[in-house]
Amino acid sequence: QVQLVESGGGLVQPGGSLRLSCAASGFTFSRYAMSWYRQAPGKKRELVAHITTTGGSTNYADSVKGRFTISRDNAKNTVYLQMNSLKPEDTAVYYCKAWLVAGDYWGQGTQVTVSS
Repeated sequence: QVQLVESGGGLVQPGGSLRLSCAASGFTFSRYAMSWYRQAPGKKRELVAHITTTGGSTNYADSVKGRFTISRDNAKNTVYLQMNSLKPEDTAVYYCKAWLVAGDYWGQGTQVTVSS
């Protein structure tokens, strides 16, 4: 079955960096686009970054452009989110999403807290 497992979250000070990973299994990873979303308390889940199958095209929310980088390693079935210059407003649960033909699949999420 499809599984997406996020890791790499934690507590970081403003201005710091984190690298999130999402390990995928149960489908042919290289054939599908992937995304990172986040959901802060009391807010709707929002798209953070998106990457195409080969990584040749990426898109970002305006709020993270220039600070976050999405990438993927199709040999490792993993998608990453490098987050730099983190701000308190980046605090949220971060989820990866697989855009499969059969439907959308989500991981369980990883908490990112940016606080001094």
